[in-house]
Amino acid sequence: MQQINKHMASSAHPNAPCAACKFLRRKCIQGCVFSPYFPPEDPIKFTNVHKIFGASNVSKLLNEIEPHQREDAVNSLAYEAEARLKDPVYGCVGAISVLQRQVLRLQKELDATNADLIRFSSNQNILTNPQSSRNYPQNPHALPPNYGANYSWNYNP
Repeated sequence: MQQINKHMASSAHPNAPCAACKFLRRKCIQGCVFSPYFPPEDPIKFTNVHKIFGASNVSKLLNEIEPHQREDAVNSLAYEAEARLKDPVYGCVGAISVLQRQVLRLQKELDATNADLIRFSSNQNILTNPQSSRNYPQNPHALPPNYGANYSWNYNP
């Protein structure tokens, strides 16, 4: 249904060839395999896919897969082609690698922030309830200046 709607939307000019047929300078026939996926309003999409994969290879691919899988295949090819044009060496793998490193960095930052939160939370608990923490050595730098002034440290309970 979605493919039909896209095809209808792209056929506002019913005689206009799809972007693939226009690029390849051929007549766009009724059963054109490219027509539902490369509308005339988006010629860059086909141009990029053609530069990287070639029209013949894309045509073969689309004819070999099930019709319900074609839209996803074309979207994947278009994404990969655009990524390969931006980064000829690594393509979309380069973008994935950058994102994975960013996730790792943010995970480490989150872990450090959670550790700080636990530490600050336990320090706050010590400040509000000093009786429950007598057996634990305390960090005088975490306490207000007057609180630990007369406190004797006893590490042997």
